[in-house]
Amino acid sequence: MSTETWGSGANYEAYVGRWSRVIAREFIPWLAVPAAKRWLDVGCGTGALTQTILDVAAPEAVTGVDPSEGFLAHARATITDPRARFLVGDARALPIESESCDAIVSGLALNFVPDTARALAELARVTRPDGTVAVYVWDYAGEMQFMRYFWDAAAAVDPQARELDEGPRFPICHPDALERAFSEAHLRDVTTRAIDIATTFRDFDDYWTPFLGGQGAAPSYLMSLDEQQRVAIRERLRATVPAAPDGSIALVARVWAARGVR
Repeated sequence: MSTETWGSGANYEAYVGRWSRVIAREFIPWLAVPAAKRWLDVGCGTGALTQTILDVAAPEAVTGVDPSEGFLAHARATITDPRARFLVGDARALPIESESCDAIVSGLALNFVPDTARALAELARVTRPDGTVAVYVWDYAGEMQFMRYFWDAAAAVDPQARELDEGPRFPICHPDALERAFSEAHLRDVTTRAIDIATTFRDFDDYWTPFLGGQGAAPSYLMSLDEQQRVAIRERLRATVPAAPDGSIALVARVWAARGVR
């Protein structure tokens, strides 16, 4: 079975980073954090959420933390705003002082942390009293459609693919599970919601090519296969993904978002 790869910022952007940026434009205003606050972006990756904070939230400062040097290199190269800085770090042991941030956010990362409870405890630790903690994660088991079609096709070709399918792997990616985890981290006034965006692809190649970049669970799995298996999955997808008469593919991508107050 494949090992997930997280290192090429450009390939990650083509796969899901670009869609995370669209989600972030709705997620950040939902938090209603006042201007001139100190933000922390945990699992910042290529900087999609960090850049949106800078663009729309008028922060005093934003710190991005991620374990991937490759992703951080991409973030540093593309985000030159002096209010932003980036640190290597683990969500379970943040290199941040306690009660030093007003708003802590995490986009598309919480489910990949091996110990969710420990990660949320760390997010709460670095949050100032009455500060905001908020996350969003893909609805892998439901309406994250371009991944859902992929895993269904992969399982039809290779039954072992079910072991890597993010839907059953990540039960935290559900509003009830998020609300429970936030409450167990002693956060209050917990609220959850869905955010849906359109993910539209010009044609099948535009849909398929990002899966060949090797970044994330599905692309890492795909690139671990031999060419015959990849072709079989590609053709299964070509037959099942809905396309318009002009060849374009319009799908929905949903995240579940949660916010709470320390």
